[in-house]
Amino acid sequence: MALIKSISGIRGTIGGVPGEGLTPIDVVNFSSAYGMWIREQAGPDKVVIGRDARISGPWIADLIIHTLRNLGIDIINLGLSTTPTVEFAVEKEVAGGGIIVTASHNPLNWNALKFLNSQGEFISEEDGQYILDISEKQEFVFMTQSKIGGYEVIEDYIDRHINGIMKLPLVDVEAIKERNFKIAIDCVNSTGGIAVPKLLNALGVDRISAHYIEPNGHFPHNPEPVPENLTEICGEIEKGNFDLGIVVDPDVDRLALIAENGIPYGEEYTLVAVADYILQHRKGNTVSNLSSSKALRDITESYGCEYFPAAVGEVNVVKVMKENNAVIGGEGNGGVIYPELHYGRDALVGIALFLTYLAKFGKPASFLRTSYPKYSISKNKIELTPEIDVDGILEGIKNKYKKQPVNTIDGVKIEFGNEWVHLRKSNTEPIIRIISESDVLSKAEILANKIIDDIKEIISEQGF
Repeated sequence: MALIKSISGIRGTIGGVPGEGLTPIDVVNFSSAYGMWIREQAGPDKVVIGRDARISGPWIADLIIHTLRNLGIDIINLGLSTTPTVEFAVEKEVAGGGIIVTASHNPLNWNALKFLNSQGEFISEEDGQYILDISEKQEFVFMTQSKIGGYEVIEDYIDRHINGIMKLPLVDVEAIKERNFKIAIDCVNSTGGIAVPKLLNALGVDRISAHYIEPNGHFPHNPEPVPENLTEICGEIEKGNFDLGIVVDPDVDRLALIAENGIPYGEEYTLVAVADYILQHRKGNTVSNLSSSKALRDITESYGCEYFPAAVGEVNVVKVMKENNAVIGGEGNGGVIYPELHYGRDALVGIALFLTYLAKFGKPASFLRTSYPKYSISKNKIELTPEIDVDGILEGIKNKYKKQPVNTIDGVKIEFGNEWVHLRKSNTEPIIRIISESDVLSKAEILANKIIDDIKEIISEQGF
């Protein structure tokens, strides 16, 4: 069993011993801490709740709702929803915050509580730590029966979310209708099975081959939308007459695209393609995290605009986007953040913008993909023993390559012309993650292995 407490919420495998797995006691404890934080904020004591289709979702959501109401907090329950829909709803309902019950791309036996602030964004590191402290001390004050919070169910917020997307000036429904796309989708039996077909129908797409759209929480394959998990839908597209494949993760904040030839775009290039379209019509800055492909910076600079890097994590990307008035941003995991709608990764708005671009582009999706700079990323890690000084290793790598461009806002990132390597330490275990990129995967792997050898040398110098 595993329970991970972090600044953005609580995540774990279902059941087991409290504090070691995600149990009813842990759900009530962290919901109570979040509720106390809500009551201390300047905004309204009102929280939006939504969940993905995981089997554990209903009982977790019920516990959250009853706990917050007993803290005097009003609840708006969206029921089955998506992460971006809950984010959208918090702002529209002028709520004090939101909780999304989802473990995103984690396996079926996981679930999580993700905490939002009054802007529908993930809470800051400072607020997250404050909530962790409250939960540790269990400083809760519950209400008498006469002061229990109110309760409202709103079942159509996915429709409202889609309506918001349809109103965006850069979403061209007529252009999409005219192309008469045939699209295959895989929604991994979660809430994307509700949202994606509705969105496509609203956009005028009625030729849909739907895979796993029943929101029953029984994931038919590993739910992370990366190429190795998409072989079934890629095989169908390769054999059929499709224009595009669309895959989302269980909470619909990550978008994977598959070209008409059955070849995945690669999660890094979802954001690149959408950003390319946005920058054609609205010049401005872009942002992605340090572990994302250099292709976004290349595209941004080709339009005479400026790219800014951020630390890994949606909350960090959003912060840098706001600081630099970015017109588009996100993460290289298929996460598109389009601030004209809201500040959160949103596969649905990504679908609408990409389909508009593809419709106007007038050529197959594979042609669009080959128009972008070609990069490949290698993801590795090195496991260490607890007594090893991880910070000392990172400092040693930074010093070894001090003549190269180095970024230390999140671990250590070193640039070597068009290649780069990013080292990040885990907050929960003695691991250094090593992400590298080059124009060919084999070269990215060689770069990663060189850094791993450097790490081993530094460890040897430390005497371990």
